[in-house]
Amino acid sequence: MAEAPVLDVKHLKTSFFSSDGEVPAVDEISFAVQKGEIIGIVGESGCGKSVTSLSIMKLIPQPPGKIVGGQIFLNGEDIVNASEKRMRQIRGNEVAMIFQEPMTSLNPLFTIGQQLTEAILIHNKIGKKAAFQQSVEMLKLVGLARAEQIMKEYPHQLSGGMRQRVMIAMALSCHPKLLIADEPTTALDVTIQAQILALMKDLNVKLDTAIVMITHDLGIVAELCQRVIVMYAGKIVEESSVQAIFKEPKHPYTLGLLKSIPDIRDKKERLYSIPGNVPKPGSITQGCRFAARCEYVFDRCLSENPPLYNAGDTNVRCFLHESGGVANV
Repeated sequence: MAEAPVLDVKHLKTSFFSSDGEVPAVDEISFAVQKGEIIGIVGESGCGKSVTSLSIMKLIPQPPGKIVGGQIFLNGEDIVNASEKRMRQIRGNEVAMIFQEPMTSLNPLFTIGQQLTEAILIHNKIGKKAAFQQSVEMLKLVGLARAEQIMKEYPHQLSGGMRQRVMIAMALSCHPKLLIADEPTTALDVTIQAQILALMKDLNVKLDTAIVMITHDLGIVAELCQRVIVMYAGKIVEESSVQAIFKEPKHPYTLGLLKSIPDIRDKKERLYSIPGNVPKPGSITQGCRFAARCEYVFDRCLSENPPLYNAGDTNVRCFLHESGGVANV
């Protein structure tokens, strides 16, 4: 019997409410993450990646945001209607998150040691001495050599790469089964970025922690992930293995993202970019949401919203794959 997924998102819908009415930011998305698996969620800014991660953590600001439909099963428990008290028990213990900018995620008024040990003491019935020692071990695990000294320092005394390692140590301090990383290397230079990615891959192997990597960088996806979910305007438009996405992308949007990657072997005067912009959430109520930017568009795309078709090992939301494909809705 197959093991149940660590995370199973079913028909999740998250909206924001304003004077103009309901604006769907994440619209009926479904995916699962298995134990020890690393998946990537990619797409342009505004496609719904970060809202998806905040929905899973139940950190959507209310108001104006709200999860209005679907289910989020974390280790078999549906947490959509979980109380805030229950979510405080779950966050850090069963699921943890690394945010985009480590300087704003760490409290500048407290030492690294105070912040690390607090997370451990909240979720474990151990003394302060044991929590301190566990914190030191976590800092060593993420590659910080002078761990005891760092415990006494404040966030501003550390470099960006060191702060991000501290955030990873904090996220993993209670050994969660799932780690969500929202653009964890965006603010770092390429050398430190490579070190952080290598570290996450190493910790995934050592601790068997499943990782959801939120990113717009397909290079990170190729380096770290096993499976990729491509999002556009709040919808999943393609889901497949990393190898299949890079070798044979099926959705026109995925193809456009890959064509946008600069190739040092190809000397072009102008880099490729997908024409147009990501539509404002909720602005497209009829037809395919990518139709206005798609070079393969035809009449049906403007009037009908395509379902998610199963095309071999890939799920793709495009009428081009209707023949021979089975709708997976």
